[in-house]
Amino acid sequence: MAGKTVSRAVVLESGDESLQLFGRHDRYFNLIEDNFDVHLLPRGFELLIEGPAEEVEPLYQMFQELLRSVRRGHFLSRREFEYALKLTREGQVKILGELFSELLLVTPRGKQIRPKTIGQKRYLEAMRHQDIVLCIGPAGTGKTYLALAMAIDALKKKQVQRIILARPAVEAGEHLGFLPGDFQEKVDPYLRPVYDGLYDLLGVELFQKYRERGIIEVAPLAYMRGRTLDDSFVILDEGQNSTSEQMKMFLTRLGFGSQAVVTGDITQIDLPRERESGLAEAPRILGGVEGIALVYLTEKDVVRHPLVQNIIKAYEAYESGREDDR
Repeated sequence: MAGKTVSRAVVLESGDESLQLFGRHDRYFNLIEDNFDVHLLPRGFELLIEGPAEEVEPLYQMFQELLRSVRRGHFLSRREFEYALKLTREGQVKILGELFSELLLVTPRGKQIRPKTIGQKRYLEAMRHQDIVLCIGPAGTGKTYLALAMAIDALKKKQVQRIILARPAVEAGEHLGFLPGDFQEKVDPYLRPVYDGLYDLLGVELFQKYRERGIIEVAPLAYMRGRTLDDSFVILDEGQNSTSEQMKMFLTRLGFGSQAVVTGDITQIDLPRERESGLAEAPRILGGVEGIALVYLTEKDVVRHPLVQNIIKAYEAYESGREDDR
């Protein structure tokens, strides 16, 4: 039974606030009315929300939290608005203020890097408080990008002296020597996604400067063997394509004043079938070790095109059905 009908007014101060909270030409109104039993009445820079109290009050609180975030300088995207609406529908509106208030860094182009989901926030907190973090999740959840942002933030704050990034060149196996070009030209295709993230976060010129000085090093995982990495932020990307032996080798490179983050998607393993993924195995071995955090992201944390979430769900359902048929 619906509760007492009430109305609440959300008052804005500018057209920019209206654009971010209501969408261009008030296009967010359909999203709201599809999820809540309310009637929306726009009046200039004011929005009147009418309906049952149990529907109106959470929405009003959501707008207040988003408005505070926007007034602190956060530019609210449609994806973030949809996520805020989802959290509000699930009764988690109070989390919004904490989620959107956290700013990690600002890129040279003015892009604000901050967690966009609860899972991403949990991931950032793990990287802040633990020396080793294993982050497992599907494509599009920001695993590598946020690790790169944390590494750059630590470098700027002089918490570390360098950033070391590794990736398995699993597609090439042991045959890198047969590819054309010098060593760097052989491995660059496997490291390109890491470069793209660094270009975005640092700008091309600063990245090249850091790389020339050895402040940032990008290399295949195999070249980590035999090293001890002190005062470094070390990231292993695509960790699902490391073997058990390679994972142990990588994690034991950690020296004093260093931090390691391993990212990967254990549903997209390119290793030969007879080889177990080091990232898939690691939680079973390291789950109880103090100082190591295991973070699992899901399709709810995907920050790419909304269809990506549905694609991930469809594949999970398909693969689950195949396992049931065996």
